[in-house]
Amino acid sequence: MPISDYLRRLRDKIGPDLLVVPSVTGVVFDDAGRLLMVLHADRGIWVLPGGAIDPRETPADALVREVWEETGLRVRPVALRGVFSGPEFLVRYRNGDEVVYVMSVFECAVLNGRPRPDGVETLEVRYFGEAEVMALPTPPWARAILPSLFAGTGPGFRPPTWEPPGS
Repeated sequence: MPISDYLRRLRDKIGPDLLVVPSVTGVVFDDAGRLLMVLHADRGIWVLPGGAIDPRETPADALVREVWEETGLRVRPVALRGVFSGPEFLVRYRNGDEVVYVMSVFECAVLNGRPRPDGVETLEVRYFGEAEVMALPTPPWARAILPSLFAGTGPGFRPPTWEPPGS
């Protein structure tokens, strides 16, 4: 589903102005160590599966739902790889809506299913090795976290750039 009823109602009230939205992202590796990526239908770029957390939904439930919707795989989150936001996580959609995602990134184990695009949000679902992933057209947020996912160390910590007044 491209936009939830909740976000649609918010957009009806505030228009395309910037929203900060909690989201989840799934990191799924196959037995060969390749990373699952999806081709985003709107933007024609490759992303990790995921999306916004709906009201009253846990991040884990949102992750399982989003990965299923976009890839056809049933997964179980096994590790939180990091929580990220910042300028790289700003998305401007074609309709003018602006969103900064606060992204909880979870590594997942596949329980069952076969990779398949949903035909609405995703046009293709494929596993890629590290060199292949780094050559794909991806958004800035993906570029910020992808290298560390393959390193197996989890995304790197960036010290905050904000300092309290008078420090």
